Amino acid sequence: MPRERGEKVVASNRKARHDYSIGDTYEAGMVLSGTEVKSLRAGRASLIDGYAFIDGGEAWLDAVHIPEYTAGTWTNHPPRRKRKLLLHKQEILKIHQKTKEGGYTLVPLRIYFLDGRAKVEIAVAKGKKEYDKRQTLRERQDKRESDRAMSARRNLGD
Repeated sequence: MPRERGEKVVASNRKARHDYSIGDTYEAGMVLSGTEVKSLRAGRASLIDGYAFIDGGEAWLDAVHIPEYTAGTWTNHPPRRKRKLLLHKQEILKIHQKTKEGGYTLVPLRIYFLDGRAKVEIAVAKGKKEYDKRQTLRERQDKRESDRAMSARRNLGD
């Protein structure tokens, strides 16, 4: 059987980009049980309330919902359990320093398979204020309107 190639996104946290200013991003492996992997391969996961943290020199992912595998038996996993993240020691120390500064947190951005291995992309992020969120939405809307106007102008010239 040929090994999987490429990247397959299982879940992404689009709201995180709205609620946080994203800083450094890191790719981490996850320690998963067999039924968790099968459930992820079926494309079932939710990052809505998920967060990551550093505890005792180890990185952990908590509150990420990976539903039970439908064909599983008594060996099924709990849907919202703490999962260990696999990162290099230097990366963990760098992330720990950044989150200790205050105002910074670790948020998962997406879960995906890279060449058959489950990965999670986590980011060091700072929470946005309400006016920052409105400003970002306004900028996006202005850009969309200007693109529309330029497109209409271009089409009139033909």
